[in-house]
Amino acid sequence: MSTEQSDVRRTRGDDLARWVDNRLRLAEGSRQYLRKAFPAHWTFLIGEVALFSLVVLLFTGIFLALFYTPDTTTVVYDGPYVPLQGREITAAYDSVLRLSFEVRAGLVMRQIHHWAALIFVVAIVVHMLRVFFTGAFRRPREINWVIGVVLLLMAFGAGFTGYSLPDDLLSGTGLRIGYSALLSVPFVGPLIGFIGLGGEYPGADVLGRLHLMHVLLIPGGLVALVGLHLAILVRQKHTQKPEGPARNDNVVGEPLFPNQSLTSLSLFAFVIAVLCLFGGLFEINPVWLYGPYESFEVFAPAQPDWYMGWLEGLMRLWPNWEFTIFGVTIAAVFIPGIVLPGMMFGVVFAWPWIEQKWITKDPREHHLLQRPRDVPVRTAIGFAGLTLLLVIFVAGSNDVIAADTRTGVHTVTTLLRIAVFVLPPLAGWVAYRVAVSLGTGTPAVQDDAVATD
Repeated sequence: MSTEQSDVRRTRGDDLARWVDNRLRLAEGSRQYLRKAFPAHWTFLIGEVALFSLVVLLFTGIFLALFYTPDTTTVVYDGPYVPLQGREITAAYDSVLRLSFEVRAGLVMRQIHHWAALIFVVAIVVHMLRVFFTGAFRRPREINWVIGVVLLLMAFGAGFTGYSLPDDLLSGTGLRIGYSALLSVPFVGPLIGFIGLGGEYPGADVLGRLHLMHVLLIPGGLVALVGLHLAILVRQKHTQKPEGPARNDNVVGEPLFPNQSLTSLSLFAFVIAVLCLFGGLFEINPVWLYGPYESFEVFAPAQPDWYMGWLEGLMRLWPNWEFTIFGVTIAAVFIPGIVLPGMMFGVVFAWPWIEQKWITKDPREHHLLQRPRDVPVRTAIGFAGLTLLLVIFVAGSNDVIAADTRTGVHTVTTLLRIAVFVLPPLAGWVAYRVAVSLGTGTPAVQDDAVATD
């Protein structure tokens, strides 16, 4: 290519760039945005791990959707997995088996997708714990806290619907438990179940409805909420550690370009590498071992993914109590499956306002983070809540614990019921005393800030 031709193409490119910029004003905003300061501390990257896991979920989910069949029609399996050859199974289960054994890279994609879902929820939970214990939810960031809680609930929904799609015996057992909890809601439960699952369980449309929610409705909601979450974050700017020149009226950190951009790209590559490593080396959800779902069979020991273990534990710990109010029978599963989780998440949703009104009584705006020891009451409540969740999470495996320790299930359940009332207050008291003993202290000084808004 001659120098003259190169100059002509460069001129045309410059003219096109100016034409676009004259209409969209991109350059003016880009310069300001590329200098935006981001906190340099590693804990602020936890939310990005969740974002990058979601990206992996979307791309692997598209691949899996090309081969999955959400159909409960019965077919005879004639694939390469010998133990199931000749058995009548649903077309959905058949498509998952063929995806695992016959589609090139199908099994590793399934496993990457499943591991990404687990890490996605882990990252959201850890990110919310950081926000909680450092007070990053305080005014003016209450809305983003609420959005984060909704994102967590939608992540639960995405995981549960995806977990139920293979139509194997284990996922069918979990879906039946969820459907029973839904039916227990007085008056409206059966109607919600009929609409959501397309009739009485197991109905012919149940997988189609779950598939629609899993690949369209919930991902669309997740992407929209993540976008809104990031937009609010950019608008309000990050919180920051009270170190060095950081104040409540400035933002100190790394510029978006090139520092933060390179950090994020490196983290993205690392997340992809770890998920591929897990998907390639560590088996997860081997549905061929569970067999097809049969309504008269139950898989034991049935253990859900970790993020649903606390809900399973609540149901196992709650006594088999049923009572009638005004002629309406309240099923035993209603309180542990619907009421208690609703109350727990209600407190989490309202926490910014609960703390502002009854604990700190501080309505001012805050852009500096706190250390957990700076607010002993919040730290104590947080540790008590985490201990409660840990106990009921362990209760979700009471049958496995009983079998491994050669102890009766009733004995294990009784001990865990006692632990629910003893351990959370004890953990909260210990956390409070430790926080008070450490005192408020003096913030450390940081001298290496490289960008300031």
